[in-house]
Amino acid sequence: MYRMACKDPAIESSCRRLSCVYPGICENLNTDHAPLIGLYRKARALPGIKKVLVASGLRYDLAVRSPEYVKELATHHVGGYLKIAPEHTEQGPLSKMMKPGMGSYDKFKALFDRFSREAGKEQYLIPYFIAAHPGTSDADMLALALWLKHNGFRLDQVQTFLPTPLAMATTMYHTGKNPLHKVSAASEEVSVVRGGRQRRLHKAFLRYHDPENWPMLREALQRMGRADLIGNGKKHLIPSFQPAGTGKVLQRAGGERPRSRVAAARRSVAAAKPGTRPKRSRTHA
Repeated sequence: MYRMACKDPAIESSCRRLSCVYPGICENLNTDHAPLIGLYRKARALPGIKKVLVASGLRYDLAVRSPEYVKELATHHVGGYLKIAPEHTEQGPLSKMMKPGMGSYDKFKALFDRFSREAGKEQYLIPYFIAAHPGTSDADMLALALWLKHNGFRLDQVQTFLPTPLAMATTMYHTGKNPLHKVSAASEEVSVVRGGRQRRLHKAFLRYHDPENWPMLREALQRMGRADLIGNGKKHLIPSFQPAGTGKVLQRAGGERPRSRVAAARRSVAAAKPGTRPKRSRTHA
């Protein structure tokens, strides 16, 4: 957030915290939003500028400390939708991401909705979540899916974690250890989702409403002892029926995606008897 820094350079130079905002916001961090509010107002006042819109990138756990800032944002700088990134609802994966809990999200949403109504605007928050992050269990993804359904979210575009260079999460992915604390042979083990089927399952929980995912989710819920969530009522996560023509993609080959036509042709050649060729289909005029 704009012009937010440690209140004391001497404290900052000797600080050994990995984050100023996790596990809680440091008392030495200046969280005054006045400079940012002033910047917004100056930008709006520039000749020829009609709108200055913020679409994403908001640190909402800091924003809730300044209702005046949230009011300024909701009144003048949101074009209908604002994307924010809670990432998850469960403490296990959140602690590995150094992200605040859902309490901060709920506070920000309450302020955002209130100031949007006062401004006479119909505006919405679009939360961003990630699947298969280190430290995430199947139970965590189930809890997130239930939260999404309870709050009426049906996510369209979702992301599955991929390790990238110079990231703490990448260290967790490759080592199974938590570098946010001292690492030793006896230090905390981090569960890592590596298998393709489990990664697809975690993504399927985010898109619980997609019929293509229902067969995989039914199997997982039964394995987890949560068959009570399979049914056709409002309290259920997924229905017990399967629409015709759906759910076949993830059922093939034990949940694997269908391979390309080229791969299928190669398998046909490999399966052919020695000295023979696969038959070609011919079309006669």
